[in-house]
Amino acid sequence: MSKLFILISLLLSSALYAGGGDIYASRCDSCHGSHGEKSALGKSKAIGGQNTALTIKQVQAYKSGTLNQYGMGATMKNMVKSLNDNEIAEVANFISKLK
Repeated sequence: MSKLFILISLLLSSALYAGGGDIYASRCDSCHGSHGEKSALGKSKAIGGQNTALTIKQVQAYKSGTLNQYGMGATMKNMVKSLNDNEIAEVANFISKLK
C-alpha cells in the first residue's frame, strides 16, 4: 500500500509542478521565441543561452518591480508575478540551455 501512495504522490506532484520548459512555453515563447532567439517586441536582446544566475536576478527584479529594462518592466512583471523561486530557477536553467 505504501508503494502505491508514493507513486500517486509523485504523479500528483509532477502534475502540479511545471518544469522550466512548460513555464517558458506558456509565458515566454510568444515574445522571446521558442529558442530565445527573438528580440521581444523588437526591444530586448535575445535571451537564449543567457547565464542562469543573470536570468534569475532579472526575473526577480521584474517580479519586484525594480527592473524596467527596455521599458518592459510592467509587461514582464505581469508575466512573472505568480512564479515562485523554484519556478524562476527552473525557467532560468531552461533558458540557459536554449540555442
